[in-house]
Amino acid sequence: MSTVQPPLTSPFRIGDVEIANRVLLAPLAGIGNWFVRLQARRHGAGLAVSEMVSSFGLHYRNERTLRELLRLHPDEHPVSVQLFGQDPEVMRSAAGIVAEAGADLIDINMGCPVRKVCKTGAGAALLSDHELAVRLASAAIEGGGVPVTVKLRSGLRPGGREGFELAQRLAAAGVAAIGFHPRSAATKHKGRPDYALARELARRLEVPMIISGGLETADAARHAYEASGADAVMIARGSLGNPWIFEQLTGSRASDPGRDEVVAELLWVMDRAEEHLGAERAARYLRKFYPWYLERLGADGATAAALQRCGDLGEARGFVTELSSDFSPERALIA
Repeated sequence: MSTVQPPLTSPFRIGDVEIANRVLLAPLAGIGNWFVRLQARRHGAGLAVSEMVSSFGLHYRNERTLRELLRLHPDEHPVSVQLFGQDPEVMRSAAGIVAEAGADLIDINMGCPVRKVCKTGAGAALLSDHELAVRLASAAIEGGGVPVTVKLRSGLRPGGREGFELAQRLAAAGVAAIGFHPRSAATKHKGRPDYALARELARRLEVPMIISGGLETADAARHAYEASGADAVMIARGSLGNPWIFEQLTGSRASDPGRDEVVAELLWVMDRAEEHLGAERAARYLRKFYPWYLERLGADGATAAALQRCGDLGEARGFVTELSSDFSPERALIA
């Protein structure tokens, strides 16, 4: 019997946590800190997942891991913290720390294809060790006491189904939802997602399946949602410099943002980065953010190069302000 998918705007539950809609921010390695998650929530995401956090870093109380990666903002709840690692006891300990910090959910990365993660036995390497993967998930469930989700790939290589099979074992072991990227770990971010395989998995699972991978536009996300039969979509690269994608998917925006909206959003990001890291570190950290926004603004190469060289956050704000439609040198002098 065929079923009609709920609209992306409808709520759903992961375990006992209610999510306001079915449009989520995916974990973004090296990017998805508290203010990036808060930005997604401000623009309508029902849930945001943190960047990968080392279970070992938490277990051994690494000061920077605790201070920066485990920092949660009161306005971003519900929030999920993603952990990675390959030791069940360490994962149990880390899950407890994450839950104590206030996370509403815990996600375990079993899909990262990056070599330095896989060579430790974490990330996508777990697709080839289902027994260990289940033990890790069970340890997180026991240690955290909050719903645990897992994000994984369809397989290790094109045509592989290791992740497809593992997802079903994890759901049977008590995992509350599966984030499914229907491309192999070997293809990384290339290749066509296999939505037929995702649809087959969604039919078999008794927990929500969240589709991810290659959702760079609102139209691509809508297509993936419908083609996969998923319960929700998870936006990653499509949100970089484009938090408005969440508004487009939840129906509160039909058009692209105007120039001044983009400038104001980038200035908001710059302010939050300073709050998070201090002015000196923020000036360096923001260099990865600038290109996403400058592309939307149609900034010339000279402006882009100047921002990348800029080591002073105040000077960088000046460059960005000059990109607004109502900026004039005369007004700047008067101000």
